[in-house]
Amino acid sequence: MTTASPSSSAQGAREALAVRLLHLRKDAGLTGRELSARCGWHPAKTTRIQKAAVLPSDADIRTWCTACGADDQADDLIATARAVDSMYMEWRRLHQGGMRQVQQDWYALHEQTRHCRVYVSNLPPGFLQTPAFATALMQQITRFQGTPDDVAEAVAARVARSRFLYEGGHLYVVLIEESVLRYRTADPDAMRGQLRHLLAVMPLASVSLGIIPFTAQRTVWPLEAFYVHDDTSAVVETLTAEIKVTQPREVADYAKAFAGLAEMAVYGDDARALIQAAMNTLE
Repeated sequence: MTTASPSSSAQGAREALAVRLLHLRKDAGLTGRELSARCGWHPAKTTRIQKAAVLPSDADIRTWCTACGADDQADDLIATARAVDSMYMEWRRLHQGGMRQVQQDWYALHEQTRHCRVYVSNLPPGFLQTPAFATALMQQITRFQGTPDDVAEAVAARVARSRFLYEGGHLYVVLIEESVLRYRTADPDAMRGQLRHLLAVMPLASVSLGIIPFTAQRTVWPLEAFYVHDDTSAVVETLTAEIKVTQPREVADYAKAFAGLAEMAVYGDDARALIQAAMNTLE
């Protein structure tokens, strides 16, 4: 089975906005060159906007609408463009003032989510991370991205999300590749504490934790980390960006991939045995 590129939702939304602007120009009876002249920019800019090669700024959209005699549509188009812009967010842009704000935004999302399905192939999910592990990880990310160091505040905001594990109305179904248990992302003491924490949360009624063993016969290949929230959206994490998937077809693809991955996972005592085996390597 295959899944669409995680950036295709954002690109699809960008293309839909470009089509709306194209239709606005045509409805006004303007050629691309005529619209460009009215806007006071080079025709190549009009072409790039219409082909969704660039996302127009708020000012670009207002100028376009004025040129087409459609000022009344500017606010709606600007809101659409901002929504498109938020679907594909580079980490450096998100973290330009530090990591704390992003963690607080995630807190708000998890507060609203009733059923969250999580697949990770590189790290334990943030809401299951210990303070020591999260600190080691966030220090690495901050150094890599060259963004402001507010790791202590960001860790506190990330760990705060764990409260939803103990409050009613939230269910987290988590799938972790066995490799995640073995990666030395933090020092041995922090790794040991992290693995113990996974064992500690497994009995919670709000948590279903499955481990996909190295030896599992794959029906779905290892994927980038993703979070499916209430079947309405998926958040995909790549090296450079956070991608918000909202197209129903794509959200369904991630749900389908999750179901396939879940069939390969082991649970209960078998999962605990894999976690304990990983801990034994730290002795």
